Amino acid sequence: MRYKQLGNTGLFVSEICLGTMTFGPAGENGYWGAIASLHQKGVDEITGRAVAAGVNFFDTADIYSFGVSEELLGQSIRNLGLRREDVIVATKVHGAMGEGPNQRGSSRGHIMDSVEGSLRRLQTDHIDLYQLHGTDTVTPIEETLRALDDLVASGKVRYIGVSNWQAWRVAKALGISERKGYARFETIQSYYSIAGRDLEREVVPLINEEKLGLMVWSPMAGGLLSGKYGPGAPGNGEGRRANFNFPPVNEDRAWAAVAQMRKIAAKHSVSVATVALGYVLAKSFVMSVIIGASRMDQLEQNLASVELKLDAQDIEKLDAVSALPSEYPGWMLERQGAGRRPEPFKPKA
Repeated sequence: MRYKQLGNTGLFVSEICLGTMTFGPAGENGYWGAIASLHQKGVDEITGRAVAAGVNFFDTADIYSFGVSEELLGQSIRNLGLRREDVIVATKVHGAMGEGPNQRGSSRGHIMDSVEGSLRRLQTDHIDLYQLHGTDTVTPIEETLRALDDLVASGKVRYIGVSNWQAWRVAKALGISERKGYARFETIQSYYSIAGRDLEREVVPLINEEKLGLMVWSPMAGGLLSGKYGPGAPGNGEGRRANFNFPPVNEDRAWAAVAQMRKIAAKHSVSVATVALGYVLAKSFVMSVIIGASRMDQLEQNLASVELKLDAQDIEKLDAVSALPSEYPGWMLERQGAGRRPEPFKPKA
């Protein structure tokens, strides 16, 4: 296992982060029941195997199975006898945790109430990384940032991050934090896969400029890139993606990528899923890839991506088949910026 800096901090996290959306009872809690399937015994087995492989980073959210995911993760850390200082626990706030109008969003009130619930469910006195799970278009960013800064100052939260925000909004928040001396976002959690590289347009340049840590969710596009779907797929394509078509992707581009990944998977004697994860891990701007598993064989496939060494030719082929179409102002920036790159110096003969 390799470890990366958490954003611009001195904390190191495993490049594989165990996601916990599968932690919880199947068929319950509405939307989450289509994803969750693990009770405590299964959670302990999955978590224990991940830790044995070097994973020290765990991502959950209060809204996953409406708190059950946090409860199962917290209990698993205790059941496995893990030292709290040896695990990095990330959770999130924003989603609706009740019927009331103030039981959702990024207001100071909801954040302060929610952090207490997460601490209780996780059975801990601090959260290593507390993330905003979405965009609140009502609450002023300053109010949200002040609340998060107070949590960092209190010791209940050590670092803060954001998920699913636009690049301009993250940049605005970073500017406010710098001006007011608040704790700043250190991470951004976003969707990214070989079938969905939109992040490279605006968010990746921001990440590189501001030294943010990118946590990738759904690197296999909700299982679409597992090799079980599309032309040439073995079997009948059963699985989560068959019942829950998310995240949306351009399927023509996805199937072309899967076809190329099948060839590379055969070359390296690994699964298509391992190649999909290995491709994302090979990107220099990626801090950690969030994997989820409801079965041990799925977890083993995911962990194998750490050992996969894609060569330059592999990356070139995968980049080419999944390239984003040109889009304004990107093509104009590239055209105008070309003249600002000096030619290599050539001494006179």
